[in-house]
Amino acid sequence: MVRDAVRVTGRPTTMIVATEGGSNLTPSESVDRLPLDLRNLGPVDWGPLGVHDEPMDLSQYPILEYDPDRSAVIEAAATQSWHDAPTVAVACFLPQVVPTVFPDARELVQLPSLLPLWEVIHDGHRLGVFYPGQGAPLAATTLERVIAGGCRAIVACGGAGTLGVEPHSGEIVIVDAAVRDEGTSFHYLPPAREVETNRAVIDLLESVARQRGATTRRGKTWTTDGLFRETLARVRQRVDEGCILVEMEAAALLAVGEFRDVPIGVYLSAGDEIAGPKPNESRWRQDVEMHADLLRLAASAAIQLAELQHHGTG
Repeated sequence: MVRDAVRVTGRPTTMIVATEGGSNLTPSESVDRLPLDLRNLGPVDWGPLGVHDEPMDLSQYPILEYDPDRSAVIEAAATQSWHDAPTVAVACFLPQVVPTVFPDARELVQLPSLLPLWEVIHDGHRLGVFYPGQGAPLAATTLERVIAGGCRAIVACGGAGTLGVEPHSGEIVIVDAAVRDEGTSFHYLPPAREVETNRAVIDLLESVARQRGATTRRGKTWTTDGLFRETLARVRQRVDEGCILVEMEAAALLAVGEFRDVPIGVYLSAGDEIAGPKPNESRWRQDVEMHADLLRLAASAAIQLAELQHHGTG
């Protein structure tokens, strides 16, 4: 990270800009990836609170006070009575399709997301399926409970908004990195702009998708807490640093997994273009079979991920 002089609404100021792990796109290439509504966006007025004319004292920001102590006053394992979760699970953000894919799912225990941890049989293997909940804090808390219950390998699947003309609606993206524009991940990992998915996990998710005849691409996602603060200028900034999707949980899930030494992979189905016309009228939301196929894919990948982990530690 460096500080670079920019001009905002006609006056010089300073902003923090990303230079590490950023996009290799030229400015014109970056603009070409944007929806038409964003390509001609004019100067941005960040307002009196949106810029910093003096270097920031980072010690004044509690979110950056990372504590590496692995013990906590409240531990998930010590505050729950069940520890017999399946050792492999799918974190499914599309819980409405669980009965379709697994009609014989058995409820094991209620989770913080207010839906159960289900036990299912997939390809002859015992598998857990659970809904993490919306937003990073709830998703991380639910994930912590499942891990404390005994789960040691997890693949998440769900939908995400697209930030430009690609990926196309319904295309499956394997998350290779997530911009940490939420707060939860900073309680699990030292401050950094991004969290990355383990390369072996990415390779495995790609391999499983090929085996099942599914087309995927790797990509970076923008994880944000501010559902209603995804401004046009911020979208353009994220596209410029290489993000193709936006959602609210991936960075936190990856951070929890890294902290707890539990491998986690993430499949995201590209949904609505958030800055495009009528973003809430996409057919993506009603395509139950597509969502069911995504859950089946994640289930198969989770089982192979557990096998990979077993061979790697055996």
